[in-house]
Amino acid sequence: MAGSGKSSLTASYSEWLKESDQDVLVANFDPGATAIPYNPDIDARKYVDVENLMLDYKLGPNGALIMASDLLADHLEEIREEVEDANPDILLVDTPGQIELFAFREGGRFMANELTGEKRAVIYLMDAPFVRFPLNFVSSIYLAAAIASRIMQPQIYALSKTDLVTDQDVDTIIEWATEREAFAESLRNVEEQNLSMISMNLATAVFESGLLSEPIPVSSKDNSGMVELNAAVTRVLTGGEEQSS
Repeated sequence: MAGSGKSSLTASYSEWLKESDQDVLVANFDPGATAIPYNPDIDARKYVDVENLMLDYKLGPNGALIMASDLLADHLEEIREEVEDANPDILLVDTPGQIELFAFREGGRFMANELTGEKRAVIYLMDAPFVRFPLNFVSSIYLAAAIASRIMQPQIYALSKTDLVTDQDVDTIIEWATEREAFAESLRNVEEQNLSMISMNLATAVFESGLLSEPIPVSSKDNSGMVELNAAVTRVLTGGEEQSS
């Protein structure tokens, strides 16, 4: 989701990987980004210009971002060549701030599945300050399930920005994600009973799908959780072996 810390995690995780002697390539796929906390090796802004699209097609900011996201897919071969020339151990892709531009547009799904022939995974960020409230937790996990159904790649859950919440909050969120009855009990205490009933139905559907797994607490501020996050990524991409070229 927007503001969940995708770019910050991309920056801190890539630096952590480099310190672990991994050859990392970092791609920014947000054509509307104005400032990002890392120097991208591949940059969507090199291929599409949001401001020019606004002028040329008389679009507003949102319309131009949608068009730019779709147009980026037209440059797949060029971007793929950049990746192949670098031949990294791992490619980190920072997706657009507006999740719908990537997950729910055909261009985004196409890029996610065709950019490389190597194994891939999606790291889905659950924004800790946001999901510590039951109704927000439901929104986040339902969105995660929707993304999984669109991208159709293994999905790893990271609980981001844990430095902004208490340890008790982190424990509670993890309990909600792993113990259905504990979450059901929290919803029973929500004042908006109509919303609680709807949320419970949505949450039950996600739980029963088997898509949700225990989120890994991480913080881009103090680099906590990077070992556990990388272990999860490694298990998905290489079956537990260290990535190597």
